[in-house]
Amino acid sequence: MSTVKEMRVRDFMINKPVVFARDTDLLDAVRVLVDRRIAAAPVVDERGNLVGLLTERDFLRAALVAGYHGETGGCVGDYMSCDVHAVNADDGLLDVAMRFVETKRRQFPVMEDNRVVGLVARRDVLRAVLDAFAPSR
Repeated sequence: MSTVKEMRVRDFMINKPVVFARDTDLLDAVRVLVDRRIAAAPVVDERGNLVGLLTERDFLRAALVAGYHGETGGCVGDYMSCDVHAVNADDGLLDVAMRFVETKRRQFPVMEDNRVVGLVARRDVLRAVLDAFAPSR
C-alpha cells in the first residue's frame, strides 16, 4: 500500500455514490440514505453538474419544519445545502484531512472532469490512515 503522503482521494473514496436530483422527493431520498446508512449525497442538475449536498443536518432541518408546520415532504432542492465544497479525486489524503480539520464539513463530493465520481467522509480518511499504518490487520 502507498504511504500516507502518496495516497490520493481516489484510493479511499466511496465510488459511485448515491446521487439525487433537486426534484427527488425528500422522503424518498431520506429513506435511501437511512437504508444504506449514508450520511450525505451529492445533488446534481440534469446535466450532471454538482448543485448541492443533502446531509443529515438538512434532514433534521426538514424534520423541524414538518414538526412546526405539520407539512411533510417537499423535494431535495428545498432542503439541500447549496454551499458545497468539493475535492478532486487526485487530491492527497493529507490535504483532505486538513480540510476536514479546518472546516465543519463531514463529507466532500469528489470531482473529476467536472463530474461527481465519489464521496469522501471523515471516516474514509480515518480508515485510509489505519490501513496505511496497520495493513496487517
